[in-house]
Amino acid sequence: MSVLGGLDVFVRTAQTRSFAAAGRSLGVSASAVSKSISRLEERIGVRLFQRSTRSVGLTSEGEVFLERCKRILGEVQAAEDELNAMAQHPRGRLRVGLSLSAGLPLPVLSAFMEGHPDIELDLDFTDRLVDVIDEGFDVVIRGSALRDSRLVSRPLGSWRACLVAAPAYLERKGTPIEPNDLLNHACLHYRWATTGSLYQWPLRHSTFTATGSSLPLTMVCNSLDVLLYMVLTGRGITCVPDFAVKNAVADGRLKTILDTYVSDSNKLHIVWPSNRKMTPKVRVFVDFVSALFSRQLVVGSDDQKRQRGRRPT
Repeated sequence: MSVLGGLDVFVRTAQTRSFAAAGRSLGVSASAVSKSISRLEERIGVRLFQRSTRSVGLTSEGEVFLERCKRILGEVQAAEDELNAMAQHPRGRLRVGLSLSAGLPLPVLSAFMEGHPDIELDLDFTDRLVDVIDEGFDVVIRGSALRDSRLVSRPLGSWRACLVAAPAYLERKGTPIEPNDLLNHACLHYRWATTGSLYQWPLRHSTFTATGSSLPLTMVCNSLDVLLYMVLTGRGITCVPDFAVKNAVADGRLKTILDTYVSDSNKLHIVWPSNRKMTPKVRVFVDFVSALFSRQLVVGSDDQKRQRGRRPT
């Protein structure tokens, strides 16, 4: 088992390109990871990583070794999963990939932990599109369409984009009646961390898109939490998922604007590999999240009435 542990440390380090990040995911120190890698290299007589003060990269030998190690650890995990399935009791480590999304999944995850104490959650929060199989995830929650035939998915619920601003800001600057009015407002934008491109506000019937004009870039960031803080403190107008602001809209801290001009609608999915036996731990997690997740997404009828801002005439 010490040999397998060393392989696991190697794979984590190769995936994260960092001794410190690998250590955090394994619950050990960066020095412990470095020593484990050094012992492995000494045992097999090959240098696996090129090390520098800023980064860790695989050697060509390390690249070859990584693919074999992933297969070995995958077989070990499959054997454990088969035994777990035979026991028909959900237990063991479950690696889940998801986006933090303004805290959206946290109540569901907390409730799951309370109801299933024998399942150890290994949560990886990221906005990038992960490779579910190659990166060793059991389950991933994501909003993009399913394009990988190796995966199966189940819809969790729908959400739509909305433009919001604080009442104090609208009193000070005026409420936009049509999209072109946004050209005279402070606009707060989200930048995708993976591509560096801006999230395009899904507005229909706007002449500024046809004429080549663009919205003011009053602020750009890659954090939804930062956007929410700035819009709540009256710094401008932003475009965010409706679930991220439903409570703030319901209690009057924010108002939606230009509702009839916003065209974006999306679905969140829970995804898992199709080429693995669906173990009890995966099945119970998928069923639990599918049953409860939509409650965090859906805005009730009373909330929807409160969200209706000034409509264009």
